[in-house]
Amino acid sequence: MCWEIIAQAFWIILPAYIANASAVLVGGGTPIDFGKKYKDGKRILGDGKTWNGLIIGGLIGVIGGLALANAAPLINQILLENNVDTLTLTNFGGFPSMILIIASVSYGALFGDITESFFKRRRNIKRGEDWIPFDQIDFILGVLFLSFVMSGFLDLINLTDGNWFFNILKLEHIAFLLVVTPFFHLISNYLHKRIKAYNSRK
Repeated sequence: MCWEIIAQAFWIILPAYIANASAVLVGGGTPIDFGKKYKDGKRILGDGKTWNGLIIGGLIGVIGGLALANAAPLINQILLENNVDTLTLTNFGGFPSMILIIASVSYGALFGDITESFFKRRRNIKRGEDWIPFDQIDFILGVLFLSFVMSGFLDLINLTDGNWFFNILKLEHIAFLLVVTPFFHLISNYLHKRIKAYNSRK
């Protein structure tokens, strides 16, 4: 897979990574399920999914995405001046639609994680335990679904020049993200557990 596809895929998914990481850092407080149980007697989501993580984490992802969108034209111009005309980074549809596209990427990641958490509770998998491969691809699937819906909506109301999802995302991008993301997730989880174990011994 060529390096241009890899660079573009990372650029597109960066707001989701930022949102996911931020949700962990700013999490805590009131759980999204308000501590309530589902009809099977188990928690709907659990204490790990909080309103702070969803709202603030998603917002940080949007802010990061807006920074990327504004940087894209400048980076593309520099690449062009240096005869790197095979790589173009998306500005997420340009203003103002880029706000909603980026929000769908950022919050899509978090909603994907929340959806996976619901099914994880149904299978009696404890918080922090890996559920391979769903723990690793849940937020990517959330991003793909919500950005697909949002892009279709914006195209329908003529707020964008065509459908952003189909114009920008190629099968190669999606395949790369679905294959590579699980490795990043497993590595970050491993490092997080090692750091947590190290701190607990202090």
